[in-house]
Amino acid sequence: MATTERTDGRPAGQVLAWARELVDPALHTAVDTLPSPVRRIAGYHFGWWDELGRPLQGAGGGKALRPALALLAAEAAGGTADAALPAAVAVELVHNFSLLHDDVMDGDTTRRHRPTAWSVFGANTAILTGDALLALAADVLAVPGNPDPQGTQRMLAATVQDLVAGQLADLVMEERHDITVRECLGMAEGKTASLLGCSCALGAAFTGAAPDRVAALRGFGARLGLAFQIADDLLGIWGDPAVTGKPVHSDLRNRKKTLPVVAALCSGTAAGQELAALYRRADPPTGAELAHTMTLIERSGARAWCEERAGALLEDALGALSSAGPGGRAAGELAALARLAVRRDR
Repeated sequence: MATTERTDGRPAGQVLAWARELVDPALHTAVDTLPSPVRRIAGYHFGWWDELGRPLQGAGGGKALRPALALLAAEAAGGTADAALPAAVAVELVHNFSLLHDDVMDGDTTRRHRPTAWSVFGANTAILTGDALLALAADVLAVPGNPDPQGTQRMLAATVQDLVAGQLADLVMEERHDITVRECLGMAEGKTASLLGCSCALGAAFTGAAPDRVAALRGFGARLGLAFQIADDLLGIWGDPAVTGKPVHSDLRNRKKTLPVVAALCSGTAAGQELAALYRRADPPTGAELAHTMTLIERSGARAWCEERAGALLEDALGALSSAGPGGRAAGELAALARLAVRRDR
């Protein structure tokens, strides 16, 4: 993720580094409570050590966007980041539960520039590790400083249900050839937007914020999450694998119905019709066909439409943030992180 976006306070890259520095010790503490075999795989997935358990210098567990949103939402709601630390850890655990499962389902062998956990330890063990992280997330919320333990746990549980429903819709869509843009956006709302919305809502809830402020911050995060997923879909096709750390053309090779693909298929253009024929073929696409697929999506106008849609959702998100009435530096930093998330290169 590029880190040149400025805030009214700290640069956005510094904000993400601050969130990672704050969350990582608590995340380590939580993961250390897992049974030893599970802990080993989880730590490898987070990038803390290699497959033999040897510590890695300078390794990290990703962008920390969701924890940063939770911490900043707490500050924007009038509380402190320290108070919302359990919320930040919980959403990071849920996010990584989903990544462990996604990599198995998608057959991806690379994440964050290293082999995925399932490709090293096996699919079954990676799935079970993801399950353990999900259970741990609910446990992390049950702390004395939580003003509403039952409410926040229900909020997280409902979000996980949305996430699973979105992932299931994603899998079902791979088998269909009549997907609409509306269906694709609905899938992304569950698969990605729900957790970013929950990150903001949980952070605010941990401060004891009023329900209307919690709802407004959730709306900000959800709209941002949908724009974020569109940006991720674009990077899945046109991103540089050396920067993203993801396999080249993975989504197209797996014939995933990401939004640019669906928009192209529904475009009514000659390029969209040719793309549909390619997607219906039974044999795996060659390297040349994958490159041609990228060209067809762009010719259909789908790439430009997705970029415009992401930009419009970003503006909607910023409007929801404004309606939440946040004050101080946190408001500017949330806005800058939103812009950064949508305009990122990884």
